[in-house]
Amino acid sequence: MILVTGAASGLGRNTANALADGGHDVVVHIRNPARLTESEDTARWKGVVTGDLADLDEIRDVAQQAGEFGRFDAIIHNAGTMNSRDESTVNTVAPYLLTALMDKPARLIYLSSSMHRTGSTDLRRLAAGTASYDDSKLWVTTFAFALASRWEGTTSHAVDPGWVPTRMGGAGAPDDLTAGHQTQVWLATHPDVTPSTGGYWYHRQTQTPHPAVQDEEFQAHLIQVLESHTGVPLE
Repeated sequence: MILVTGAASGLGRNTANALADGGHDVVVHIRNPARLTESEDTARWKGVVTGDLADLDEIRDVAQQAGEFGRFDAIIHNAGTMNSRDESTVNTVAPYLLTALMDKPARLIYLSSSMHRTGSTDLRRLAAGTASYDDSKLWVTTFAFALASRWEGTTSHAVDPGWVPTRMGGAGAPDDLTAGHQTQVWLATHPDVTPSTGGYWYHRQTQTPHPAVQDEEFQAHLIQVLESHTGVPLE
């Protein structure tokens, strides 16, 4: 069973449907329940959870809703935003909080971006709500790497899906929309992913991320800041 966040449209919807078409039980998260009335895909899915990942209380509620389905084999943290007011919460805090509150799956996959390479390591921006999109993607990529060897039986990967023509990416985005979800599906389901514990991926090939991503001191500092910001420890 696999959970995909931010699956109302775009990469998340494509990821969820590809997994369902492959015979997997898929639970999707969407922000607005009203968007389900526009969907012909709900019959493919095992279930739906709803909530606004820009709100800490709603993130906790999403974790509770998802937990009612039991332990997931994989969780794909796809939800993201370029709304400057919500970037640090949706792109970094929500993946952290869902990870901390839910049963540990066998595989964790976090959506990154090539723009993480111009992000800042100044974590004061997280609590202040002044983080840029680039910052938030640097931080969530770092979090993915911090988890890669933390829990026995759980792998953790970060994926750059490319600049694809979604609602967020814009109609003129140059990358392949279909290729944009295939790496996530592969990482969530393939029995032989190498490297197995974690990596930064673009179209099923590993790349070298921002140096801070693999800095253990920065990883520890990031987790400390997230624990303080949310009041939820990472066990």
